[in-house]
Amino acid sequence: MSSERDLRLVGVGSSPYTRKLRAALRFRRLPFRFVVIGDKEANALPKRPLPLLPYIVLPIADGEPLTAMSDTTPILNHLEETHPERRLRPSDPALNLIDLLLEDYGDEWLSKCMFHYRWSYAADTKKASAYLPYSGAMQITRGQGEQAERAFASRQISRIGVVGSNPVTAPIIESSWRRFLEVFEAHIQNQPYLLGQRPGAGDFAVFGQMTMLVITDPTPGQVAMEVSPRAYAWTERLEDVSGLEVSEADWVDLSDPPATLRSLLCEVGRVYAPFMIGNANAVARGAKKVDCEVDGKRWVQESFVYQAKCLGWLRKAYFALDEAARGRVDRFLLGTGCEPLFAPL
Repeated sequence: MSSERDLRLVGVGSSPYTRKLRAALRFRRLPFRFVVIGDKEANALPKRPLPLLPYIVLPIADGEPLTAMSDTTPILNHLEETHPERRLRPSDPALNLIDLLLEDYGDEWLSKCMFHYRWSYAADTKKASAYLPYSGAMQITRGQGEQAERAFASRQISRIGVVGSNPVTAPIIESSWRRFLEVFEAHIQNQPYLLGQRPGAGDFAVFGQMTMLVITDPTPGQVAMEVSPRAYAWTERLEDVSGLEVSEADWVDLSDPPATLRSLLCEVGRVYAPFMIGNANAVARGAKKVDCEVDGKRWVQESFVYQAKCLGWLRKAYFALDEAARGRVDRFLLGTGCEPLFAPL
């Protein structure tokens, strides 16, 4: 029977971040109840502290009231502390920093690819806007759904500038999606997950965006099937890997990493790193626009305060490492293009 001691995950299956967190909870074998936003039970739960999906409602302990928590990375960090068994993050602090970097790349760069394709291409927009209104309101009429479809598409397209999709950046985004698939194809042929024989938070962040990019949306999905059918199979598999038995020996040895892992980090350094630095600099100046160089080309978009915070959190984790661990991270990242992320801004 369910009880107030159950962990609740509140979201919708059409949300990449909900899919990320739900799959991570399944892998960790943490008992939870998935509550669809808009359902009666969700309306009775504490409100989310930030207007983000998903969020979790923490179970009652010693008579304390239910509390809600937003943002997938802090949620995963919290659960690492409260549920130490079958941890998601590597125990090696240097490798953990690499996992955090890959997680942020999935959350903050591959999300640009997802949003760009979905709201820039007519077929993708038509498909997404047609079904998304029903995700949290299954009983609305077809007429209400069609009205919501138009409103939803209009609202999402209006946000393209915030995410970074525009005529200047579109070629960079699309080239990066194809290159990522090429690197991913080679890397996963060597080992089943980004950092070895078991998934980390980076895998689930990438997976969340790929549920849309590879499986749901037609245009990036067609690119994926051309470049890496393996990516489709991997994304389906990661939906539920609760049956995977893992140990600490399953993590990659950072002192002897496969060449394909470095190739993956080179792609991160090629696009994600220069954008994150350019955005952080713009936010620090109070500028409303980012105008920087990504992959040797001009990148312009609205500045995004949250992504500046993401870089700040990543840098905080890096500088919290002891000198030996930082040295191992530095040696691994040398030549990848990621080094400027951890240099003075």
